[in-house]
Amino acid sequence: MQYGFLNVLVQHKAMKIPVLLLCSVAALTCAVEVKRSRRFPKHFIFGTSTAAHQIEGAWDADDKSESIWDYLTHNNPGAISDQSNGDIACDSYHKYKRDVEMMRELGIDSYRFSVAWSRILPNGLADRVSEAGIAYYNNVIDEVLKYNIQPMITLYHWDLPQKLQDMGGFLNPLIVDWFADYARVVFDNFGDRVKTFITFNEAAQVCHDGYGSVTKAPMLNITDVGEFICAKNLILAHAKAYHVYNDEFKPVQGGSCGFAIAVGAAEPIADSEEVLHAVELFNQFQWAMYTDPIFSKDGGFPKELLELVAQKSAAQGYPRTKLSDFTEEEKAYIRGTSDFFGVNHYTGVIVTGWKLAAASSMEYVEIGRTQDKDWPQAVSYWLRGTFRIL
Repeated sequence: MQYGFLNVLVQHKAMKIPVLLLCSVAALTCAVEVKRSRRFPKHFIFGTSTAAHQIEGAWDADDKSESIWDYLTHNNPGAISDQSNGDIACDSYHKYKRDVEMMRELGIDSYRFSVAWSRILPNGLADRVSEAGIAYYNNVIDEVLKYNIQPMITLYHWDLPQKLQDMGGFLNPLIVDWFADYARVVFDNFGDRVKTFITFNEAAQVCHDGYGSVTKAPMLNITDVGEFICAKNLILAHAKAYHVYNDEFKPVQGGSCGFAIAVGAAEPIADSEEVLHAVELFNQFQWAMYTDPIFSKDGGFPKELLELVAQKSAAQGYPRTKLSDFTEEEKAYIRGTSDFFGVNHYTGVIVTGWKLAAASSMEYVEIGRTQDKDWPQAVSYWLRGTFRIL
């Protein structure tokens, strides 16, 4: 079974930009063909999606260097419940032709895949570009195009080169330049055929799960301080990569570049001021802190989030807030840096209310939430929930 995404390109009237819905689905690739109902418009794009570390294998093939997930699973195998790793995975590095052939059998329109930063730039930095890495992704792109499938590239799907992590990763403000340099190499080598680029996949999971907890690599668990530093640097890195594409490549290549975020539906249990405010806070902490700087009219982090973090920082004895807003110059630089609003949607919750968390807690607010037992459930537990777009 191959798990992927349903890539849907629609127009968001209020935002006046396309919304790329990357809705999770699962398909038996050897036996199921995409069924196209007349309820879907002609421009509806069906697709699948993968992440480099999850499918490629060949973790040290040619001159590829170690990523943070390679390092984690090699040095702390117990971090994964079954002690598996990505050393071989689906071996798509060697079997990409058969993978693409299965996409053709499915009858899909697009294939979204991520590029492994450490396969393209073995040193993490742009001083040396891997010929083998460039050749591999060129082969994948050409194979996809052979079957009239549109390739879409995600520049970062959680697999930072370990060499950059050793220098601080997303806690180092130089990551802004490092990522822009890497993005330029990708645009330059693949943008003649790839017309849709996503800079970061699910920024909240990068920063919260990797730096603010032990859920994902690099598993630093630097409470919320690390998460907030990561968030600011990641958003600035996205903006700089977007400007690189928009200024240097888009005039010639004519593609689009944007941002993809995991957005869970949050439905109020009652139409009261308290519950509606709880929904707003839930959205801000879950994903809007990463999208408001890009898409909101005024730019910067959400006002309520900034106020709550400042209040909690003071209660915990910090001399200053743990989340300072962007400068006015930074806000202007970041605002509008996406040609579409990329949405990964997995599940939904019913929000019941909220209250301030205790000063000793690393949480800022406690938000009551539940799910309806009658909601349909997919084959995987994390897909459970509503598939309505609220």
